[in-house]
Amino acid sequence: MPQLRLALNQIDSTVGDLAGNAEAVVHWTRHAAEQGAHLVAFPEMALTGYPVEDLALRSSFVEASRDALRALGRRLADEGLGETPVVVGYLDRSERAQPRLGRPAGSPENAAAVLHRGEVVLRFAKHHLPNYGVFDEYRYFVQGDTLPVVRVHGVDVALAICEDLWQDGGRVPAARSARAGLILSVNASPYERNKDDTRLELVRRRACEAGCTTAYVAMMGGQDELVFDGDSIVVDASGEVLARAPQFTEGCVVLDLELPAALPDAPTGVVDDGLRIDRVVLSEEPLPAYEPEVTGGYADRLDDDEEVYSALVVGLRAYVNKNGFRSVLIGLSGGIDSALVAALACDALGPANVHGVSMPSPYSSDHSRADAAELARRTGLNFRTVSIEPMFDAYMGSVGLTGLAEENLQARLRGTLLMALSNQEGHLVLAPGNKSELAVGYSTLYGDAVGAFGPIKDVYKTWVFRLARWRNRAAEERGQTPPIPENSISKPPSAELRPGQVDTDSLPDYEVLDRILELYVDRDQGRDELVAAGLDDALVTRTLRMVDLAEYKRRQYPPGTKISAKGFGKDRRLPITNRWREATRD
Repeated sequence: MPQLRLALNQIDSTVGDLAGNAEAVVHWTRHAAEQGAHLVAFPEMALTGYPVEDLALRSSFVEASRDALRALGRRLADEGLGETPVVVGYLDRSERAQPRLGRPAGSPENAAAVLHRGEVVLRFAKHHLPNYGVFDEYRYFVQGDTLPVVRVHGVDVALAICEDLWQDGGRVPAARSARAGLILSVNASPYERNKDDTRLELVRRRACEAGCTTAYVAMMGGQDELVFDGDSIVVDASGEVLARAPQFTEGCVVLDLELPAALPDAPTGVVDDGLRIDRVVLSEEPLPAYEPEVTGGYADRLDDDEEVYSALVVGLRAYVNKNGFRSVLIGLSGGIDSALVAALACDALGPANVHGVSMPSPYSSDHSRADAAELARRTGLNFRTVSIEPMFDAYMGSVGLTGLAEENLQARLRGTLLMALSNQEGHLVLAPGNKSELAVGYSTLYGDAVGAFGPIKDVYKTWVFRLARWRNRAAEERGQTPPIPENSISKPPSAELRPGQVDTDSLPDYEVLDRILELYVDRDQGRDELVAAGLDDALVTRTLRMVDLAEYKRRQYPPGTKISAKGFGKDRRLPITNRWREATRD
């Protein structure tokens, strides 16, 4: 059987940085060529970054992407890499689609191309366009209608883009009809918890359906609220895993494959789902037989806690670095949320680039002040204390506030102070709110909700505790100092805005609350379903009402890394002005 050395590069692209992304493609192509690769692949829209959102509707950006692709092909050839075919994702436009109502302006395409000897020898657009969750691809793109096949050293390689594997039909059965020896899919599939298991089973199933080896190259890194975990996979025609790349690590997987030879009378024309085979022959003759040297390897899987923690670190690092910041600022209360955010920031950016400020009020306990200082000592982050008591007294002397207004004033004074320090010193402020609090509106607008990024925005409170314990345990196993003080984990959560206040004064126990929220927010189940699941009717009614009334607050919260199947943001889009209430519909 013909042999082929395949290189899959899971890289971190930045949206709009065409020059920087092209530089990364050249760098990793050279790396792959030095290892003797015969075919090199990069992720979906690697040249433009992903997702480009409404940039796809801007003709200037589309043309810049097309120009960058052609320039990349020439540069690869000029630098002696032109003999190695390179598959790379980019933004294109259809030459044939006519303007019509309901079609994206300019007919953009989520496309990929094969570069060889300085030329773009094959272009193709994504066939299946996702339009669920965070995806709006029917808004942005027109569908591809071909089955692209490139013949490399006597092997027919069918090409696909991400959703082409996730949906039934289309290019997978078409590849079988075309008698392809390999399916190569380029992807930018965002991370969410447990998706790595789903992804593996998907690739194995599609390989069996196509009847050929299947390679899945994935993006790594972060873009706004999305994080990409890499985890590129290669399986053979029976579904056996041949190689699997590390999670949350940029790099290249190289492996030798033995693949069926291309048929002399390989099918042409239209195959499954009306797809037309578009075949390009780059090299007809198989390579002389050689001893396989590289197997790709199988990277160890992260456990659930480390996987989620790693995703949060990667997402935070990407947001800070890609937006041109060098340091972050966190209000340290001594509580679990700000402690976890501080640990994440130190791991993402290094403690020298993390600034914490304790802002005690008249109601701040001594232990909370001490816990904030102890966190700083353990992590090595920059720390200062600025009391808000004088500001609070000045406000209260001018305006007679009581109750909730008095409590919120403290939070807003802290928010104002954080933003003032950010403006003065150039730090990016991190908001410490978790998903449980955001769900029920347990946050203060222009107070603890201020900031440019919310690292744990999609993390329920029970997971906040779980991740804090994991991070401390991981430090102990490495012989390091656990970053989070035990008292921050063990003490009852409290906003400390009035004497003796604890979260359970206003909220159910977090174990119960998070169960309700996961069913209502993440799974879209209604009140009757929650009660049928054994949850208390009155508690469900009260909780759902809090969630519904807090939509306006969530709309004003900063972005944050998405780790669940449905995060607050693009995933969950509900009207603010909305009289439908699950809890009162009877």
